[in-house]
Amino acid sequence: MAMAAASDPLPDLLVAIPVVIILCTLGARLVRRAGQPPVVGEMAVGLLLGPSFLGWLWPGAQAWLFPPSALPYLGLLGNLGLLVFMFLVGHELRIGSLVTQTGTAALVSMASVVLPLGLGTLLALGMYGSFAPEGVARLPFVLFIAVAMSITAFPVMARILADRGMDRTRVGALALACAAFDDVTAWCLLAGVVAVSTAGSPAEALTTALLAVGFALLMGGVLRPLLARLAARAGRASTDGRVLVLLFSGLCLSALTTDLIGVHALFGAFVFGAVTPRGNPVIEDQAARLRAFAVPLLLPLFFVTTGLRADVSLLAADPVQWLWAGAVLVVAVVAKWGGGAGAARLSGQSWRDAMSIGALMNCRGLTELIVLNVGLGLGVIGRDLFTILVLMALATTVVTSPALNRIRRGMRDGEERRPEEAPAGTRPPEGARAAGAVPAP
Repeated sequence: MAMAAASDPLPDLLVAIPVVIILCTLGARLVRRAGQPPVVGEMAVGLLLGPSFLGWLWPGAQAWLFPPSALPYLGLLGNLGLLVFMFLVGHELRIGSLVTQTGTAALVSMASVVLPLGLGTLLALGMYGSFAPEGVARLPFVLFIAVAMSITAFPVMARILADRGMDRTRVGALALACAAFDDVTAWCLLAGVVAVSTAGSPAEALTTALLAVGFALLMGGVLRPLLARLAARAGRASTDGRVLVLLFSGLCLSALTTDLIGVHALFGAFVFGAVTPRGNPVIEDQAARLRAFAVPLLLPLFFVTTGLRADVSLLAADPVQWLWAGAVLVVAVVAKWGGGAGAARLSGQSWRDAMSIGALMNCRGLTELIVLNVGLGLGVIGRDLFTILVLMALATTVVTSPALNRIRRGMRDGEERRPEEAPAGTRPPEGARAAGAVPAP
């Protein structure tokens, strides 16, 4: 009995969970006052609680706060919050609006994906010998780094634009349309990378990819109309917890399906969110209830598990590692910022608007952390490269708001808020502000 009591992780979790939640909340509020999106504070808290700071400064305190017996459960709860987050991201995206993008949005979207993929591929080829874990083939490693370079955080960008009052301007609407396209593209590419990484042969990878496509078609062609009919019924019925149970169960079962297919559970939750009907008051109310619980209470646990996996000390002993970290940051900024700004300029945007779009497309935030944790979990990257990429994600997110301040400083008073500037097809959908609040990043 004494041994059973000693191994019970519950007391440890009852200490660690509130500490993490409170510190992440304080960190988010602190950076918000400095003009940064809250996700910057949450990412920073995760790193500070990990071996990069607390584990280096006071190892005993970190071991007491995060004992080995509690770590699997913290990761489990954080991943559960992550599944809800992915459902909410999919639900906030207006897939239909991507088809009606203007020529400018389409060009910027393609450039901000293709250029990072290309430069990321070249970077990964150079890094393979130094950073690929033992036994990892060149193809999955290169594909993963290329995808990691192409990430844009749609929810974080939406939050930044809403906070600045730019979400209804031409520039903000254009950036949101591009980020939405990038978000969908990134998750599809990541699903492909997971399929290649986990398959034992090209035939298995192809089978996994076909099953994933079939799953997405089935969800859109069969489940979406069914959910629409159920939502219409719910709109006429009294509101209770049945819709909430349906949404949560649906996202879990969808995540399980894609996990069994071999393209990661996050993809299933994202697709389920994308096919869930929008605009129904009951659906939106229950989705808001999911957000109100999972985002402030469960998602911080994901940040701290990410911070526990990153270790800056792995880089400190080798100056060459820092040179590679600098190379990663340069490629990330040139590829996303340069690609987005260059394409916007070629499509006729002013230099100021083009640079603003590029700065926004360079924001990576929580989306990048999700992708990096998938790569680490698959074993495609090791902790040293994981740490480098986490630092890149933090740096590119931190620089977004100050860069916008500098770029937009010369604008005339009131120019930011003219909704008539947003042309048809590029206006953000209703709920774009809510999309920014999905993770509150």
